[in-house]
Amino acid sequence: MSGFNLQDLMSQAKRQYEALQKKMQETVVESSSGGGSVTVKMDGRKQLLGIRLDPTVVQSGDIEMLQDLITAAVNGAARKVDDSMQSVVGGMLGGIPGF
Repeated sequence: MSGFNLQDLMSQAKRQYEALQKKMQETVVESSSGGGSVTVKMDGRKQLLGIRLDPTVVQSGDIEMLQDLITAAVNGAARKVDDSMQSVVGGMLGGIPGF
């Protein structure tokens, strides 16, 4: 056989998985909507870390608009996490034979 060792491959995959988990914990993205009226922070596991609201958007009393702005900011942060993790995973898979 030509040097294919399943045990080595599994060990490498485990190390890559652990590195990915660490990267997900370390990654923090920020997204805003409404011209900065709503800003959210999210980690690479898509856990919401915080929401910052401009006081004027709260004072307006338009709850429906505020809900839409929060939704847009959270969805934007989730897309940023997806993009970030996709590039990380792509780089990691490049180091595994056969990918």
